[in-house]
Amino acid sequence: MPEHVQKPKKSKRPLWSYFFTVIPSFIFIVGLIPVIVGFYVLQQYFHYFAFSTLLHFIVLPIAIFVGAVLFFISELYITGGIIRLFRITYHPGTYEYSFRNKNTFKWTLICVLYTPFRKFLEIVPLGKIKQSYFRLLGMKIGKNSLVGGVIKDPCLTEFGDNVTMGEYAIIYGHIHNMQYETIFMDRIRVGNNCVIGAGAIIMPGAVLEDDVVVAAGALVTKGQVLTKGKIYGGIPAKELPIKPKE
Repeated sequence: MPEHVQKPKKSKRPLWSYFFTVIPSFIFIVGLIPVIVGFYVLQQYFHYFAFSTLLHFIVLPIAIFVGAVLFFISELYITGGIIRLFRITYHPGTYEYSFRNKNTFKWTLICVLYTPFRKFLEIVPLGKIKQSYFRLLGMKIGKNSLVGGVIKDPCLTEFGDNVTMGEYAIIYGHIHNMQYETIFMDRIRVGNNCVIGAGAIIMPGAVLEDDVVVAAGALVTKGQVLTKGKIYGGIPAKELPIKPKE
């Protein structure tokens, strides 16, 4: 008779972990405080919301827009500040996917704080503000680098100088294995003068040496090392021939 592989028993989720679902709502409320203060000043000192003139109605959309931008930036620096202040970070390795594990716990907490606002960053281009936010989260970014696309694990991601990451590209620093209730984490290193094409996917442990080009839609697999000065494309990513200049 064939031997049956016994699956690991799933550990019960502790009751206190359900508090994690409340954290984003709390952060949203705190982020609204600067907006509320701004509107209070407008009403208290300028009686803006009396709408006594046509100008008040004309300026209203601008006030709402400024309030929305102020709210969003507040959310970024509140979450980034919490992560930086309390040094919430996780390290490479394979861990039990459970709140009992220290690294998994920190990964979950960062997901709760970071993920909602990462979605906003995918919609609203904020340039240097976006990069300063990633640095607060522990990402290393060199000079003159453009961080487009999605960074799933900033604290495990490193960019050199003059890196260009295209839209819809994704860099993963973790992989789940729900069959064995584990999570694998590893660093991703991108060297100087690299180009990551739109829609490319880079998995944990990948290393892009200097002057590497990853074509649009390519898949760089777990732990793959891309050699300096080469062009890679396809699924999985393979070296592409460089056409000689005529």
